[in-house]
Amino acid sequence: MAGRPEDARFAFGRNWASYAELIGERELTQAEQGLLRLVPLEQLRGRSFLDIGCGSGLHAAAASRLGVSRVLAVDFDRDSVTTAKSVLARHIASVPWQTMHFDALELDVKTFGTFGIVYSWGVLHHTGAMWRAVENAASAVEPNGFLVFALYRKTRFDAFWTWEKRWYSRASPRAQRRAQALYVSARRLAWAVRGVSYSDYVANYCQWRGMDFRHDVHDWLGGYPYETASSEEVDTKMRALGFVPERVFASPPGWGLLGSGCDEYVYRRT
Repeated sequence: MAGRPEDARFAFGRNWASYAELIGERELTQAEQGLLRLVPLEQLRGRSFLDIGCGSGLHAAAASRLGVSRVLAVDFDRDSVTTAKSVLARHIASVPWQTMHFDALELDVKTFGTFGIVYSWGVLHHTGAMWRAVENAASAVEPNGFLVFALYRKTRFDAFWTWEKRWYSRASPRAQRRAQALYVSARRLAWAVRGVSYSDYVANYCQWRGMDFRHDVHDWLGGYPYETASSEEVDTKMRALGFVPERVFASPPGWGLLGSGCDEYVYRRT
């Protein structure tokens, strides 16, 4: 992000602006359930909430509905900030909130202060300097507060996906659509072999944090810069920063032939 040409990055904000048109009560409810899976209501309610890489603003809005005391949503992508501002204006009524254009690699607690919950789902691995971004996010957590984040897990195909994402982020819309069709076809074949219904999977995809399958495919294929981490690496880093694990949902590194999922982490500042 910092020091990286704007055109070298995927246009995350445009994707989230398109997705935001779909946000309704169903998406908000599923986003709430996704948050509660990571942070129980008693640990969430009444705390300040910083959303680093807010994207569409969906999860910042969900946090407000669950009773956080205030919301600050920041993103490097100006289109995301504009979209999040519109979404929060529609869905946050009584909680103080603010959106800002800001780079996670330049996050400074002298500017923002600290928060009870710092949330960054699937973002820090797209900064171009993942571990520095993790350090910055961790610095914004108040004592006994929580850093809630998700990072792509390591795979044997990391080098391929790094190349693919760099290509896709610069490809024409027509080339991107062809890549999407090829990727979805490969996924459908893999699901068919396992007896999974493609139509059912897509129809029920909103259950996964309120998200949309087609927008997530575009996000996955284009998510450049791209880095990955193992749960062991994350744990070593977080303990060195003065955190202890509260909840971890992680899988061992795999092949990643059709991509890498995100491992989810909740660490508490001691």
